[in-house]
Amino acid sequence: MTPASDTFLEALPKAELHVHLEGTLEPALKIILARRNGHPLQNMTEDEIRAGYSFHDLPSFLALYYEGVDLLQTEQDFYDLCYAYLKKVASQNVLYTEMFFDPQLHTRRGVAFGTVITGITRARKDAERDFGIRSQLVMCFIREMSAESAEETFTQALPYLSDIVGVGLDSDEKGNPPAKFANVFRRAREAGLHVTMHCDIDQENTHEHIRQALEDVGSERLDHGLNVLDRPELVAQARERHIPFTVCPFPNMVIRPGSNEKDIRALLDAGMTITINSDDPGYMHSVYMTEALKLARDGANLTPQEVVTISRNAFNAAWIGEAERQTYLARLDDFARKEGLLPAA
Repeated sequence: MTPASDTFLEALPKAELHVHLEGTLEPALKIILARRNGHPLQNMTEDEIRAGYSFHDLPSFLALYYEGVDLLQTEQDFYDLCYAYLKKVASQNVLYTEMFFDPQLHTRRGVAFGTVITGITRARKDAERDFGIRSQLVMCFIREMSAESAEETFTQALPYLSDIVGVGLDSDEKGNPPAKFANVFRRAREAGLHVTMHCDIDQENTHEHIRQALEDVGSERLDHGLNVLDRPELVAQARERHIPFTVCPFPNMVIRPGSNEKDIRALLDAGMTITINSDDPGYMHSVYMTEALKLARDGANLTPQEVVTISRNAFNAAWIGEAERQTYLARLDDFARKEGLLPAA
C-alpha cells in the first residue's frame, strides 16, 4: 500500500506518551529564561544554541539536557515551559499527552518540589482551557541518583499525587537497574499510581533491565525498549502482556543510524504494541509528534492503516478513564472513516 501522506499525518488525532517536559525547552525560551534569571546564556542567539546540540549516545545527550535544566528556577519558568509545549502539540492535533518531569534535577539545586509542580499544573489547566488539550504528569526518578533520593522525592510528592498519574525511571542506565528502585515503585503502586520505565537503546545489561522492568518491578509500559527484539523470551512476554512500547524515532536514528526501518518494522512484525513519540523535541531539531510520525513513516514505510493502529495503541495505552478513552477513539474512528479506512457508520 501507499505510505501515509504528510497531510494524513498532520490531521491524525494523536496522543503522546513519551515526552520529557524539560526536553521541550526550545532555544528561544532558553534565552527568555536566561534573561529573566541572569544566566550567561542570555548573550547567545538561537542559532548559536542549536549549533551546540550534538550528541551520539545517551551520556552525551544527558550533558546537554542537564545544562538546560539549570535555567528553570521559578514557578513561572515551569509554567512557561509546559504551556509552550502544550500549545505546540495542540496545533498538531495532539488531543492528550502524558508528560515526564524530573523533580530531582530541580530539588537538588534548591528549587522546591512545590514550585516545580505548581507551575506545571497551572500551565496544564490553562492549556486545556485555551487549546482543549488534556494532559497528565508522570514523575520520573533519576537513575544515577540514589534510591534514597527517589524515596525522598516520592515523599515530597505525596501532597500532589492528585496531579500525578504515574511514575517512571529515566537518565543514565549504566549500573542503575530497575531493581535499584523496587521499593519506591512499590510505594507508588500502593498509592494507586501507574508504572513505566526507560530501557534505552543498546545500554549495558539492557536485556536484564528489560526483564527486571517486566518481571520484578511490574512496569506497565516500556519507554524505548527496542532491545527486546534481541531476546525471543522477552518478545513473547511483552506480546502476551500487551506491553506498550513508547518508541521515539529521532533518538533511535541518532544512536542507530539508518535503523528506523528495521526496528519499527521489526516491532510491528513481532506483534508488539507500539506508539510513536517525540522524546525531547527541544533538543532534537524540533521533532514533535507530527515530525516523529513522518520519520517513522519514512523509515518503516508505514501505511495509513498502520498509522491509525499506532495512534489507537496510544489512546488505549493512556492512563485515563474509559469514558475519556472512548471519546478519543471515536474521534480517531471518525477520522479513519473520512479517510476511507473504516466503513461508514
